[in-house]
Amino acid sequence: MIEFSEDRRVRTVLDAFDALFNKRDYASAERFWSPRYIQHSAHIAPGRDGLFDLVRTMPVTLRNENHIAAASGDFVILHGRFSGHGLPAAWVVAGIVRMENEVLAEHWDVIQDEATREQSRSGLPMFGDRFPT
Repeated sequence: MIEFSEDRRVRTVLDAFDALFNKRDYASAERFWSPRYIQHSAHIAPGRDGLFDLVRTMPVTLRNENHIAAASGDFVILHGRFSGHGLPAAWVVAGIVRMENEVLAEHWDVIQDEATREQSRSGLPMFGDRFPT
């Protein structure tokens, strides 16, 4: 069995998210997601088709930016922002992906509307080093 490095797993997940959410390249994205993909998000229908179908319904302005990515074994953890989805506030998302045979096999997430400077009780942005404009 081939072992894949944690750095390679992070790169794979980042490339997968870019292909699907930013480029909308569904053919390329299929290579990254397992046909048996398990989706734990309450916002997304089951499986790879549920995820791809959701993205197809989103505005073409949808963008995913990643701020932090780390891996531990078969798990990749992301901290990112989804913007351009047509809602008043961008989403700041913590996502956990389980990899299997170098493809995305399972996913969990926690989603929160991004706070403005006025809404932030800590005085710090939720994503990166700047508040949304």
